Amino acid sequence: MGTLQYWKSIFTWIGILSVLLLFTFTDSQNLTRLSITEGGTEGVSLSDQGVHLFQQGQQVVMNNGIVNVTFSMVGHVTSITYEGSDNLLEAQNEENDRGYWSVVWNKPGEKTSMERLQGNYRVIVQNPEKTEISFATTWTVGSVKVPLNVDKRFVMLRGAPGFYTYAVLEKHKGWPALDIQIARVVFKPQENKFHYMSMSDERQRFMPMPIDRINGQVLGYKEAVLLTNPTNPEFKGEVDDKYLYSCDNKDNKVHGWVRDDLGVGMWMITPSIEFKTGGPLKQDLTSHVGPTMLSVFISPHYAGEDLALKFEAEEYWKKVLGPVFVYLNSDVSAKTNPSVLWDDAKQRMSKEVASWPYDFPVSNDFLKSKQRGSVSGQLLVHDRYINKEPVPATSAYVGLAAVGGPGSWQIESKGYQFWAQTDSNGNFLIKNVIPGTYSLFAWVTGTVGDYKHPTDIIVEPGLNIKLNNAVFEAPRIGPTLWEIGIPDRTAAEFFIPDPVYKMHPYKIYTERFRQYGLWARYTDLYPTSDLVYTIGKSNYRKDWFFSHVTRKIGDNQYETTTWRILFDLKNVNKEANYTLQLALASDNGAELQVRINDKKSPPHFTTTLIGNDNALARHGIHGLYHFYSVGIEGSRLVDDMNTIFLTQAVNLGPFREVMYDYIRLEGPAAEDG
Repeated sequence: MGTLQYWKSIFTWIGILSVLLLFTFTDSQNLTRLSITEGGTEGVSLSDQGVHLFQQGQQVVMNNGIVNVTFSMVGHVTSITYEGSDNLLEAQNEENDRGYWSVVWNKPGEKTSMERLQGNYRVIVQNPEKTEISFATTWTVGSVKVPLNVDKRFVMLRGAPGFYTYAVLEKHKGWPALDIQIARVVFKPQENKFHYMSMSDERQRFMPMPIDRINGQVLGYKEAVLLTNPTNPEFKGEVDDKYLYSCDNKDNKVHGWVRDDLGVGMWMITPSIEFKTGGPLKQDLTSHVGPTMLSVFISPHYAGEDLALKFEAEEYWKKVLGPVFVYLNSDVSAKTNPSVLWDDAKQRMSKEVASWPYDFPVSNDFLKSKQRGSVSGQLLVHDRYINKEPVPATSAYVGLAAVGGPGSWQIESKGYQFWAQTDSNGNFLIKNVIPGTYSLFAWVTGTVGDYKHPTDIIVEPGLNIKLNNAVFEAPRIGPTLWEIGIPDRTAAEFFIPDPVYKMHPYKIYTERFRQYGLWARYTDLYPTSDLVYTIGKSNYRKDWFFSHVTRKIGDNQYETTTWRILFDLKNVNKEANYTLQLALASDNGAELQVRINDKKSPPHFTTTLIGNDNALARHGIHGLYHFYSVGIEGSRLVDDMNTIFLTQAVNLGPFREVMYDYIRLEGPAAEDG
């Protein structure tokens, strides 16, 4: 080898080593790296360099010049750096407690346990445009692990300020029966650096510290802590509870944290809810004190056991959860105004939503756009006592879910769901539907009950199914005599009392129901007698308490409560039937009894024991929706003042309750006079 060739070889190896070192120790947004070419070296911006992947001891590193993500060899995220920052995750935590996928599961009859999902490292694809890696495990007989095949994937794209993650879960026939309560991905940013949290335009704030919870007073349950000596004195007297930051699936598109010393944001972006359980109205956790940032795919929150996945031994199941996008951004002005990064994160969220379904995941189980179909049509609603002919259902939710009865979508957990809203003419287009057989469901604000299309819908790849006969015959027997509330599947329009504890002073805040302890205000307002609502005089926004709860009468002692609706009737048709349309927005271990004009009589109607959504304790304004149509014989009514007694008959604690969505009394049908 000649001298010149020898020195060229030496310099080439020096250049290669320099590149590897630079990937490991990047410390500035404007750093450039040496690019090895036949002609020598040239300075190129890091953000212009493609995606790189390398193994470093017992760690795997993905880097695209903007974001550097480090994984343990079993697939836990141990480090995230952005534009040369230090580790944005909490490095004081164990490596399996910084960024991880987990399930909470049990075999039937046994206690639940939380398992962080692990797998064996494998490169799926690696090139300058995209890197996708897998951490997969195959269940074997005798293993104490959750009896699932698990394939966790992580994807990084050229120029993308973040990374994607998704998982494929599979259960085979013959494997043990099991229940899955929760499946989620979790990230824990640096405790002493990330202080500002955002999850909506209204709900964004500087947050308490974990030590504040440790030093605080635990209230009615462990999640709720009164801040008695917080590090920020302005928070003294507030209650911290992770459920204060829940939201509906349909609204849970972006949330996260801002590190104010660097002006860096870390965000969880969920571009679709097709893989989440329970449909668009299912509520779940987002971000909370820790700091913790979640994407929850499966959970019983605000629904109860109905939404746990329950598998028999001979049952086969497979599902893709995600992808979701961990987005990172920065702005120097965020050091004093963190909300600027929220505004940017919303814009990025819109871009991710528009890109769904993504075309980059390699797994064959994640179907791309060309492999999917669509369903379109027009939804009409016909309420024969309001309109003679069907009219367009405006801003209605129309969706495809597993085959079932009306409303079954809200407790559906094993399959996928696809939803869209109608326009002002009732037209809808449900795009990017995974092929299969579905029921088509809908609900319409202003109309009680649930719609289900009379025939199943078979979706095929590349085809659009046009529906021309979607008419929702609204539940209706006779003309409206009176009504209470708005049929919108929530109790939000009813009276929300002043809070028991100090409210956080959000700049704009409309969700007053998200306060701990509001149930206790019923006893304060009605210490000895119950709510009385007079039709024609009372105003449901001021006079109808948002939740029908028990009354506290002593230490851990509660009594049932009976509300009265007073209404005057003239010319009662004793031979005809009247109808009480009763829509419930939530119920939790409750029994609602209805009596007519006689409080001591046997119930005219009872729901029996219903509900396990725990929406009241978790500061929700709705849980699972129930609708009842109660017939009332005209002989039970009088030509004068009548009373409907509503009794919540279970007194086992403060959280046994029902929330009403809407109540309507209808007169006899036209043919009945």
